[in-house]
Amino acid sequence: MHLGHSYKQKPPTGAFDAIVIGSGIGGLVSAAVLSRYGKKRVLVLERHYRIGGYTHTFTRPGYEWDVGVHYIGQVGERGALRALFDKLSDGRIRWAPLPDVYDRIELGDRAYDFVSGAGRFIEKLAESFPAEREAITKYVDLVKTTTRKGSMFFMARGLPSIVSAVTSPFMARGFSELASRTTREVLLELTKNEELIAVLTGQYGDYGLPPSRSSFAMHAALVSHYLGGGFYPIGGASVIAEGIAPLIEENGGHLAISAEVESIIIEHGVAVGVKLADGSEQRAPLLISNAGVALTFGKLVPEANRPASWTKALQSVPPSSSYLCLYLGFKATDEELGLTGTNLWLYPDEKHDENVARFEADPEAPFPMVYLSFPSAKDPDFQRRHPGRATVDVITMARWEWFSKWQGTRWHKRGDDYEAFKQRFTDRLLEVVFKRLPQLRGRVDVAELSTPLTTEHFASHPRGELYGLDHTPERYDLPLRAKTPIPGLMLTGADLATCGVAGGALGGLITASAVVGPGPVMGLLKRT
Repeated sequence: MHLGHSYKQKPPTGAFDAIVIGSGIGGLVSAAVLSRYGKKRVLVLERHYRIGGYTHTFTRPGYEWDVGVHYIGQVGERGALRALFDKLSDGRIRWAPLPDVYDRIELGDRAYDFVSGAGRFIEKLAESFPAEREAITKYVDLVKTTTRKGSMFFMARGLPSIVSAVTSPFMARGFSELASRTTREVLLELTKNEELIAVLTGQYGDYGLPPSRSSFAMHAALVSHYLGGGFYPIGGASVIAEGIAPLIEENGGHLAISAEVESIIIEHGVAVGVKLADGSEQRAPLLISNAGVALTFGKLVPEANRPASWTKALQSVPPSSSYLCLYLGFKATDEELGLTGTNLWLYPDEKHDENVARFEADPEAPFPMVYLSFPSAKDPDFQRRHPGRATVDVITMARWEWFSKWQGTRWHKRGDDYEAFKQRFTDRLLEVVFKRLPQLRGRVDVAELSTPLTTEHFASHPRGELYGLDHTPERYDLPLRAKTPIPGLMLTGADLATCGVAGGALGGLITASAVVGPGPVMGLLKRT
């Protein structure tokens, strides 16, 4: 299936009801819902040569890797996300469950399993921490409560300003107080057991902040998302965009690739269109940016038109962490290599905050976290597409400042010193892999490392950040709404809600609800 048309070879024609900047999951969901409910002709502009943002995949001879979809929750038979994806894709997206143990948290030589089902999750952890059963139970209850209240908090961002001003205090009751506190602060009120706290926060890499820096709201959303287990799209991450794209095109929409937006056109204070890098213009009565808040208001909106209140508020929240990802390929099957779909979170010990701080200060320090994902083992269709092969993703944190001196250089042509710097990280990450999975030593066929500069190049994130705005407590005080202070310009995607596929999709729904109303949007989340 094709995914988009080259902007140069097949430029969009005719009038469009809306233009969406960026084809990540938030942009696709916004465009698809608008296509389904009234705004029939939607133009999606993507600067990359593939549609899908972090849901796309890339290939090398004999191999294929995901770049951002390592697992997704809430897409089981009764999951809310399952209903949404089924309806937007007409059931084209299918899901395979991960093993019952979807995440394994390893602190040094001590391992703890996260299993599917909230009750079983509690029981499994209580086996390792029998004296903490009550604390673990209270923790799971608090996670669920916070997430439920958070849904109302975020959906209020799609309501008209006047309505939101009246209803927000009620919709956010109890949530804002927890969102304003760090994960560590909240957990210390439940338990003083540092090992248990380290285990409960063992997925912090999924949002990029250690416990003393992250908002408990983000942590709760992440944990709640996976309590029912993890799933992987059958056929690879790219099937998500492939499944949603037809709805947009069937209603007269257009998906344009290699279509970089240079700026948003503002006339008489109103957003009326976009100017592309080739000098051409596209206009529509509604513009929706899925490019992230930092890029939208730091570059795309002309400086003279940037709302002062938003600009000042956004300065209080930095961009999220950057990452390194090592993509490995093997000329053997997962079965032959002894690999399964269980994610491995490898930590040196229970001191997450100290380890992150030490690594941020010195890139030669031990990695604070290494995450191992096994996409070929998760996808039951992988062997059909790539017989006799297996893939592994190896991810850790990084700082933009370590790579910024090469900013402005061309992809794959950044110089020998850059390649040597990358190679040191590659070698160190491989040693972590071989220590944990010694059967892989000597079997690596492909090893390719992406850096924050890779993220900047393909995703246009100004500092190579992976998760947009940092998920600190301050983030939840920002005046972010679907409708910006600039008439005709709206936001969507993860910055409007939370990171990840689920967060980006929620952002898409918030924006769509602001345009077509909450009724149709809520209907998309209901099983029929």
